[in-house]
Order: sequence, then structure tokens, then C-alpha cells
Amino acid sequence: MSKILIRGAKVLGGEPQDVLIDGAVIEAVGTGLPDEAVEGAEVVEADGKVLLPGLVDLHTHLREPGREDSETVLTGTRAAASGGYTAVFAMANTFPVADTAGVVEQVYRLGQEHGYCDVQPIGAVTVGLEGKKLAELGAMHESAAGVTVFSDDGKCVDDAVIMRRALEYVKAFGGVVAQHAQEPRLTEGAQMNEGVVSAELGLGGWPAVAEESIIARDVLLAEHVGSRVHICHLSTAGSVEIVRWAKSRGIDVTAEVTPHHLLLTDELARTYNPVYKVNPPLRTERDVMALREALADGTIDIVATDHAPHPHEDKDCEWAAAAMGMVGLETALSVVQQTMIETGLLDWAGVADRMSVKPARIGQAQGHGRPVSAGEPANLTLVDTEYRGAVDPAGFASRSRNTPYEGRELPGRVTHTWLRGKATLVDGKLA
Repeated sequence: MSKILIRGAKVLGGEPQDVLIDGAVIEAVGTGLPDEAVEGAEVVEADGKVLLPGLVDLHTHLREPGREDSETVLTGTRAAASGGYTAVFAMANTFPVADTAGVVEQVYRLGQEHGYCDVQPIGAVTVGLEGKKLAELGAMHESAAGVTVFSDDGKCVDDAVIMRRALEYVKAFGGVVAQHAQEPRLTEGAQMNEGVVSAELGLGGWPAVAEESIIARDVLLAEHVGSRVHICHLSTAGSVEIVRWAKSRGIDVTAEVTPHHLLLTDELARTYNPVYKVNPPLRTERDVMALREALADGTIDIVATDHAPHPHEDKDCEWAAAAMGMVGLETALSVVQQTMIETGLLDWAGVADRMSVKPARIGQAQGHGRPVSAGEPANLTLVDTEYRGAVDPAGFASRSRNTPYEGRELPGRVTHTWLRGKATLVDGKLA
């Protein structure tokens, strides 16, 4: 592998510096690097673009095996590379469910084979995501995939006894249970956020308390057994307050927010366009503002995409029949730039922390979320922060097109991504 010199990059948004990659490792960072060190290097002119550690997504749906009409490990990781990601955690709600060592190893090896980013499978908490019997947590952890994160995402582990047992089990090897917080009895027939808009539209309401009650229960369970719990796609102001309270007690809880919950509100349901139908639903402007503030102050630890691809026919239908979910890998950083950087709530070092450092730490993704400094793995992404453009899903690398941002102007564009020194994206095009 040849040397690469990234010239004039704003590392974490700071002053322009040169970054020299040699093989899979960052060789040097600074200004005025000696000629002999950079001799023969391929030069990438950064021109003041922002250089970040490669992004890490703790919540991606790659759909393979079983729903390759929506996404595959190949297309999903190509989308990830396009969005600046060097590692993604693949959710377990595949067909068959990733509840055995065999399935998680299949997903892990597909990621290795395709090479656009590292793929770390998430194992199911319960067999078949049915919430009745613990899956093979230990066997998945001890497999070649080395699973450390377990989730029934798409469904809630609503049985308190099962949740307690899962928390106790993963504690033995330092794992974490990632909970999809949705009390099922409170959301039967729910179509959108319960509130003024749902009442006016006559759509079944999804109350905030359905999320908040599960989070409250689970942080108390985590405290009781001394284990780690992670809250998936937190979406309400009330949930923020519960997590803030739990952290103040020293409970080992982490939480994520999606880009779409940082930007979009339930007012969009008035269009009846199913592209805005998602789980958990888009909430109110008050919730959006609370989520932004919580991400800024660290109550919410990370941004995770909940990239949920669906084929055209699953979204091109009436609202009630439509699947829930949005693709997000290729637009996540732009949405965060608009909602957090341009509002002054975070700087680029803060974005690196929320989208690379902390998700890598929570998921124990080795070699990711590391400092941009000499001797570290060359997992990097270069961002043209001055770019402005309308989102065109026709150009997505993802197999699916169910984005809520079609035609919307968003800032920023990832131009280059490197995975262990190997370019996966060059000048905005997949390598």
C-alpha cells in the first residue's frame, strides 16, 4: 500500500495540517512534514476540508440474510463508506434472525469479504425476537464475530424478567443490551406520535410514555444488576430527563439519537407521505429541541442512523400499510452539520466524539474512534463542509431510496473515506 498525503486538512475542524498515511497507519500529522517523509506519496488536496476519524454507526439495518431486496451487506457498506463510515453495527432482525453464532458469523464474514467498512453484527436478545427465551448470547460472543452488543431492535424486550436475565448474562463478558424502548400494549395500532397532529389527522397515536416507561424500568434494572444498558433511538424530551436522572445516579446507561429525530417533526405526517413513517415516530418541535440540547450536553451519548432500507413497494402505498423506517447512512453527517454545527451546539471535535469515538467505545469496535494522530489506524473521513446541495436518492449507494430528505438542501459532503489506509471513497465516488 502506498503512502497518502492529505494536505491542508482541518483535523477535527482545527487549523489546516498535513496528514501522512503509510499503509494502514497514520505516519505523521503536522505542518511542514519533511520532504523525505512525503516523497512518493499520493497527494490528496484537502483545501481546508474537515478531517474526522472514520464514523461508526451503532445502529444499521443491512437486511442480509433474508431481505436482500431492501439491502445487502455489500450495498449497505457501500452506502456507509459514502457517508463517511468505517464501521457499522448490523441489527439482528434479519431472516433468519441473528440469534445464533452461525448467522452472526455469516454477516461478519460478508463484511470482511466486501471491504467497504467493518461490519460488527449485533446479536438478538431473544430467540426469533419473540421475547420469550434468551438467545445464544454466550455462543455469539465467543464466535468469530465476537458479538458484544445485543438487541431485539424492531421489537422491545418488554418482559422485565427476560430483560433482567439478559443484563445479568452480558455482564459476565462486558456486553451491553441495546433496548428498543416501546411498550407494546401502549402502541397497538399506533401510526405516528400521539398529540395534536395525530388527533387532527385521525391516525392512531404513539404516546411518549410508551418509550419513557420502558427506559425508566430498564435503567433501574441495569442499576439493580450492575450491568450496561443502551437506549436505541431515544425520541422524547421525557426520555432525555429519565436518562439524565439515571446518569446522575451513576447508572451505566448510554443513549443514541437518530439524525431524523434531530431535524424532522410530526407535522410532516400531514403530507400522508409514508416516507415520514418511522419507529419511533417523528415527535414534536419541543422534543427535537430537547434532543439537540441533550446531545450537546452529553446526556445523549451518540448519533446512530437507524438506517432502515425498504423496497419501493413497501413505501409507495397508503400510510397505514407502509413499512416504518428511513435510510440514513449517506445523509447522517449532513443532518448533524445542519442541526448541531450550524446551530453552534457542537463543534467538529464534538461531532467526532458523538459519531466516532463514543459509538466505537460503546460497541468495543477495535481500531475505530481513535485520535487523528501518528501511530493510529488510518480510519478517516474527509468532509467538504462548504458544500450545499439537494439530496438526490437516485445517486445513493444503498439499494433502497426511502429517504425523507429527497429534494431538501443539506450542507456538507463526504469526499473521501479511508479504511485502514485503503480508500473506499475518492472524490465522492466509491473506490
